[in-house]
Amino acid sequence: MARSGLHPSMTVTASSGSPRVSPQLFDTLPLSSVRQAEQQDRFPERVELENLVNFFRSGQDRIEASRIIAANAETIVARAANRIFVGGTPLSFLEAPLSTGEIGGRPSGEEGTPLAADQVAFEQSVRTFTGDGGTTKRGNFLTRLLDGAGGDADVRVVLPTGFNAISVAKYGPAFMRKSVRDMGWFLRYVGYALVAGDPSILAVNTRGLRDILLENCSLAATNVALQEMRAASAQLLRDRPEARQLTIDCFNVLLQELAIPTPSTKQRQGSSVQQGLQLPAIYALAAEGRQLFEMRPGLSGAEKGEIIRAAYRQVFERDIVKGYSQSPCPDKASQVTQGQISMREFIRALGRSKEYRQQFHDGFVNSRVVELAYRHFLGRGISSLEEFRKSFAILSDQGLNGLVDVLVNSAEYAQTFGEETVPFLRDLGTEAQESAGWGSNRKLFNFSAPFDGAPQYVTLYASYRQPFADQHVYGGGNDPVANQYGAIFPSATASVSTRPAPYGYDSRRLLVSNGLNSPGQLDSASFRSSRPRKVGPRVVRLQQIATGGNVNPSRGGQPSVRNTESSTQAVINAVYVQVLGNAGYAGERMGSDEARLENGDISLRDFVRCVARSDAFRRRYWSGLYIVKAIEVMHRRLLGRPTFGRWEIDSLFDTAARKGFYGVVDALINSQEYNESFGEDTVPFERFITPGDLSVRRTPTFKQEVKTFGYDSSGLVLGNRPEPTAATQFRSSGSVTKRNLKGRSQGAPQGWSTMASRFSQGPDLAKSLRQIRLGESIPSRASRSRSKAAAPLTPMTGALAMQGAEGYKLRGGLPANLTLTRPCDESELLTVIDATYRQLLNRVPLDSERLREAESRLRNDDINLNGFIEAVALSESFQDRLYRMAPLRAASAASLALLGRAATPSEVSRFLTVRAESGQPTAVMELVEQRPDGDEVPRTDGMNTRSGVSQATLQRTAALYRGSAGMTPPTDGAI
Repeated sequence: MARSGLHPSMTVTASSGSPRVSPQLFDTLPLSSVRQAEQQDRFPERVELENLVNFFRSGQDRIEASRIIAANAETIVARAANRIFVGGTPLSFLEAPLSTGEIGGRPSGEEGTPLAADQVAFEQSVRTFTGDGGTTKRGNFLTRLLDGAGGDADVRVVLPTGFNAISVAKYGPAFMRKSVRDMGWFLRYVGYALVAGDPSILAVNTRGLRDILLENCSLAATNVALQEMRAASAQLLRDRPEARQLTIDCFNVLLQELAIPTPSTKQRQGSSVQQGLQLPAIYALAAEGRQLFEMRPGLSGAEKGEIIRAAYRQVFERDIVKGYSQSPCPDKASQVTQGQISMREFIRALGRSKEYRQQFHDGFVNSRVVELAYRHFLGRGISSLEEFRKSFAILSDQGLNGLVDVLVNSAEYAQTFGEETVPFLRDLGTEAQESAGWGSNRKLFNFSAPFDGAPQYVTLYASYRQPFADQHVYGGGNDPVANQYGAIFPSATASVSTRPAPYGYDSRRLLVSNGLNSPGQLDSASFRSSRPRKVGPRVVRLQQIATGGNVNPSRGGQPSVRNTESSTQAVINAVYVQVLGNAGYAGERMGSDEARLENGDISLRDFVRCVARSDAFRRRYWSGLYIVKAIEVMHRRLLGRPTFGRWEIDSLFDTAARKGFYGVVDALINSQEYNESFGEDTVPFERFITPGDLSVRRTPTFKQEVKTFGYDSSGLVLGNRPEPTAATQFRSSGSVTKRNLKGRSQGAPQGWSTMASRFSQGPDLAKSLRQIRLGESIPSRASRSRSKAAAPLTPMTGALAMQGAEGYKLRGGLPANLTLTRPCDESELLTVIDATYRQLLNRVPLDSERLREAESRLRNDDINLNGFIEAVALSESFQDRLYRMAPLRAASAASLALLGRAATPSEVSRFLTVRAESGQPTAVMELVEQRPDGDEVPRTDGMNTRSGVSQATLQRTAALYRGSAGMTPPTDGAI
């Protein structure tokens, strides 16, 4: 990181974000119409709405006027140039045409006659000077001489003092090209202002040009040229009064801005812990104008009330009077309205109030409290780590009131806001912004800042003092995902990273070799010519066989080459996969170039160039990407490695600006690195990757833990010898699920033989066979143990039993039907109680959660089982279980737990209605009252039918229970 003479955290190379987060905004008419209403948190007034209506109503007229000016741009510029230049044809120095179409009509006999550029310019200048154009209608030379005494008064050309026509020969071609180009730019900006409906864009781009014009050319000549273009444009728009007047106003803004000197820059005082900066006036003019609120004695009561609400909006970040009917410190507000205290003291009182402490102190860590306090009382973020440490120490020692007093009593507050001005956000255009805290400032100034409790500045400034992160030199969002196909980049809006990567121009990234054999130093011969090892990527090379020079006469006697069809197609597919990312869709393959490669007319390097210049490659990796991202992904595709640093990207960026897409492709393929790495016959391959790519591609492996033990100098063992690691094998669902088969040994029985157990070996074999033919029994040498067949239903019973298996809970069917029969012992009573808990709560509660009083009453026979079920249903555990569910799911769960079946549509509707009107306990009580009288424990009915219960309800019950009726298991869990 390049450090300057400032504080270590103040570096000109550090930036915590991109300016695209908040781009430069011009003061357009719709924006200026609603800005004040948005700042005051109110609806637009009638005058503001009328301005918007007029703007949109005149939109087509303004666009048509801009189109007319653009179509006649060359005529307008030629008229102005002929007025201020003499001794030549000024329009011949125009590098590119200004008009969008043909201007004027040629004689029919000259339509097909091609003319040189200088001849066209001379002809255009003559027509403009003599007034022989179909659009200008300026008359002849005598009319132009008498133009000062006639014409429209509002566009009359007034020659300033000291104006003299400029000789083209003395001015020089370089200055002539710049002057004609600048006049075209002025006219183009007038067209932009017409479309925007506001000439503020002209003031922004013209402010400060006076000094440049005085040093390099004539300011008086520029004034005359603008007046001529104003008169020509007004004459073109004489049939459109509104557009004509707006065009005249735009040119008047240009003339006024060139008449005043360049305003001074806005200075921001620095300190030992804060960077001093300056803001050019054009940036302050281009930014959104923020309304300032200042308490003055002569204001009306309504205006003072609006200023008080502005103070609330600044300190509390919203209009709490309108939104929450809160008015903190009403006595202080009355005093500041009456002039007894200053606005500065009122801001201090708001910071020390109970409401501010509750909203911005109690719910945050001290680091975030400091950041929010800087936003509320100084209107900016934290400038440096030392400033944060100082404020953090004050907050820790003196509390929130001490921090508020230090900020309000500071010299910065007095210099920026004074005694009577309400603090405001010192954002873009108000003062210069530090690059070191750019991204954090954008987030701190956002409306959602109070909802983000994580501190940002302390981690941001601490990251400046850490080594560079492994990311792209122009931001982590420019590194594509390390996959083969396409160009996928991290989202720039979903999760914007504000952590900086202050790479200097001489810094470069660390890349990981992709299996290359000793790549060597950067940009060395060994680096460029290094080849992969066996663990690296596969190198595909086109093997060519010379056949002589008479095979293809068009080659002029050069030796031709011939390849086998299969090998050439494999190489061609490898090129498509490397360059495009896949083998190419229908219509994307280069059929003619493939044939030329097979015939030996072009080399493999030229074929790679053809594929890289194709529409498929351009559509994937150029058209839809920013230039930096496109350069990065093209570098990976064609050179096989990411970019090293800024110098490499900047050179390709300059090539893209000058030569476009094809220039970048040619620069990469014609480079020395491509020539030495791949040559003429090798398909490009991936040579280097980033550490991030390596971590993404690396698959986690199962590695045994190494148990080490050491020895001392005498050779005695200091630790215990490691125990042998038990062999682990993969356990699938088949090893977890209970099977209906009886377990049997996997090993082979001892003494296995190919002979049957009833046959003898050797000489006794014939005797055994004779005994079988005679029907005699053969003595067996088998084991005396006899196999016993298991009961018919034993395997099925074991499969459906409720039991655990390696952390899984197997469902063994519906629960048993339990009934509380009096008298009963304690074990039977506990079984019924636990079954009731399990049915309603889906678990047996802990000892601290059990309903001891209800269990005691059930044990003493004071209530029956339905009374105990009612107590459990109204308990906090059951109610919380329903509250955590969606309304429809809660109704189904309550019915399944209490009634043992799914609820019908009418029951669900009734449950939700009663729940909304009388509360959830009342709705649950209605379900309890539907239970039949008796001492039967509630259970799920499953597919058992009941009178009055439809088949759809039974199927819904089975689906909710997730039992045997669930043919396809869903992704969500059962109720």
